This record gives sequence, C-alpha cells and structure tokens, in this order.
Amino acid sequence: FLMLEISEILKAEDHVLSAINQLLPQLSSSSSGMKIDYLESLTKSKSTRLFLAKEDGMILGMLSLVFCTIPTGKKAWIEDVVVDQSARGRGLGKALMNHAIKEARKFGAKSVDLTSRPSRESANKLYQELGFQARETNLYRYKLLQ
Repeated sequence: FLMLEISEILKAEDHVLSAINQLLPQLSSSSSGMKIDYLESLTKSKSTRLFLAKEDGMILGMLSLVFCTIPTGKKAWIEDVVVDQSARGRGLGKALMNHAIKEARKFGAKSVDLTSRPSRESANKLYQELGFQARETNLYRYKLLQ
C-alpha cells in the first residue's frame, strides 16, 4: 500500500526541479526543461499554483492551476497535468485533478477549464469521468516566441 500525497510547491528546490524536468518531456516533446530561477518565480506567483503528486515521498506527477479574476468573474485553468509513465493508472492524475478542483472552489472560481489533445485518450477519459464537459468552442493561439 503506497502513501499518496498531493502538495503545493512553495519553494524552489533542486530535487523538485529535477523531478519536474523528468515529467515535462512526458507531457510535451518540445519541452526543454525548466531552470531553478523560473521555478522560483512560479512559487512566488499570485496566479499560478503548482501541485505535486508523491507516492512514498517520490514525485510522480504534477499539475498547474492558474487563477484569473476578470470582469465576468473568477476562473481557474488547469495546465501541465502529467503523471510519470511508471505510475500511470494508479489514481495520481485523479487525485491531482480533485485537489485542483477543490482549490479552485476555495478561490471562488465559477468554472475550471482545461484543454487536452485528443491523442491523450486516458487523460480525456479521466476528465470526462470527473465531470468536465467538452465545449463547442474554437481555441486560437497567436505565437509570440519562436
């Protein structure tokens, strides 16, 4: 029986950075990794919270929860959900998602949004099981950096 823990990253530490840099390529092949000063800036952000899923103290997953307050209300956005390939199917993603939803509710968000590529079939299945519904919308991106 493994002990599962979800915790927020409150300070930048080398072992946390190392774990994140092992998870990021599993999320996006274009990820070049993160540096300690960038992780530090994320821990100080008022709008972004990073959560880790740990089993017996080992970091095996992460999720970013972004808050914004706009004229139409408070919203939350989930990004960068990834569980290490070795730990998939054990409920870490679900635990991360449930924790993020709980935190968004505490913030007073009226909704939680996320996007997921269709090829991430198990992730999409999980989101639907948790009550997320596909929306009829167009997602646009304007690239600023090459």
